[in-house]
Amino acid sequence: MAQEFIFGWHAVDAVLKRDPARLQQVWIQTGRQDKRAQAITGALDAQGVRWDIVHRRELDSRVDGVHQGIVAAVAPSREWQEDDLLAALSGWSAPFLLILDGVTDPHNLGACLRSADAAGVQAVVVPKDKSASLNPTVRKVACGAAESVPLVRVTNLARFMRAIQDAGVWIVGTAGEADATLYQADFKGPVALVMGAEGKGMRRLTREHCDALINIPMSGTVESLNVSVATGVCLYEAVRQRSS
Repeated sequence: MAQEFIFGWHAVDAVLKRDPARLQQVWIQTGRQDKRAQAITGALDAQGVRWDIVHRRELDSRVDGVHQGIVAAVAPSREWQEDDLLAALSGWSAPFLLILDGVTDPHNLGACLRSADAAGVQAVVVPKDKSASLNPTVRKVACGAAESVPLVRVTNLARFMRAIQDAGVWIVGTAGEADATLYQADFKGPVALVMGAEGKGMRRLTREHCDALINIPMSGTVESLNVSVATGVCLYEAVRQRSS
């Protein structure tokens, strides 16, 4: 049976609440007898999922990361395909998408997924060949958001952007050299926000396919924000506009 490992209390709890059938086995570090551990083990018992108390060394051997004392073996989740997302667009009254053009750091991808979930983004889109994979570190940093927000990998990002434009989605890209600021952008209708890669920003072809380019005003000495921080800032300006 195919399986993958996830770790961290939030990540395991998210699968347990949203799709418990995926859970195959859970390992908890010895000495964990707090309320969080008791709640998880009680829920696992209720679902009939096997769990064991093990030494930290066994958890360390299963995953490469700060596991927080819990690791789970799960069946792989269903991955959305490009066609799935394009088909879903017609059923959403005001699509709200996040496109990450080349975010390769798993911690940044996980943080972006977490912000996307909090902001009500319906899907996060990444290019297949220029992105971090949805690995256990991403799932842990996402604190459960990787289980609720579809991560869609597309073969040709520029082609995908043209397809959603044809479906009526307005695409707003972020670029330091843009003349307009974040607060001049229009996020009220069907919209996709595009964030570029760490350091390099959006690729040229991605930039050319945006309907509008905006920058985040910077008043201090630093020239830019971490991509996950910048994503949160932009998403919540969109939330402000879309809820007003």
